[in-house]
Amino acid sequence: MRSHSLFKFILTSGEATQNLGKQLGKSLPSGTILLLKGDLGAGKTTLVQGIGEGLGITDAIVSPTFTLINEYPEGRLPLYHLDLYRLEPAEVRSLYLEQYWEGQEFPLGIVAIEWPERLPLKPDRYLEINLNHTEDQGRQVTVEWQGENPIAIEKILENFI
Repeated sequence: MRSHSLFKFILTSGEATQNLGKQLGKSLPSGTILLLKGDLGAGKTTLVQGIGEGLGITDAIVSPTFTLINEYPEGRLPLYHLDLYRLEPAEVRSLYLEQYWEGQEFPLGIVAIEWPERLPLKPDRYLEINLNHTEDQGRQVTVEWQGENPIAIEKILENFI
């Protein structure tokens, strides 16, 4: 799998994390899969809340830790927010999550997956976003495109890098 466009930058607050999400929500095309990595409290759900705002979703976006999948169909594009924290890879396999990025069962939208390390198989192409705490309470963000046909992520991130 080819890797494209590696970017690293610092976000200084939760508001900055939400603003990054908002920019992604306004800009990402249908069919984008986001693999969100980071420790507990690193800002993954905050980022997804910003994505929802950028998509024009008015429902409150909450972590799907216990529900596993939250679907928000009413924005510019549907948003599918998945949290695999409590699952083992064998359990994840039985959810048939590829339905969300293949566009057969559900309309194509943006799929945001927290704890993607638990995916037994990754999609062919995705945007991986790593959020890590810094010493000064900010977050270091690493964004990397994996797979063919990369989007112009540098244009989307130009206000952050």
